[in-house]
Amino acid sequence: MVMSDLDTVYHPKDVEARWSRFWLERDVFRADAASPSEPYCIVIPPPNVTGSLHVGHALNNTLQDILIRWHRMRGDATLWQPGTDHAGIAT
Repeated sequence: MVMSDLDTVYHPKDVEARWSRFWLERDVFRADAASPSEPYCIVIPPPNVTGSLHVGHALNNTLQDILIRWHRMRGDATLWQPGTDHAGIAT
């Protein structure tokens, strides 16, 4: 492939299906409770009930994603678990 053959626009349909299949075939989203590896878990708080998302949410989720992937690559028994409302302020 020559540099001029590269597409300048990202097309998720061309990429995401292949990677999703790759990850699911290798069962990478499952944490094994019986694993002898060091456990590592982050609980993902859901968005506020108001539905107002901001750059702080994006930063928080990005940092969690980086940490989870790093621990998974180290071989830790890693779980990124959706949680329950962490504040309940709006409810």
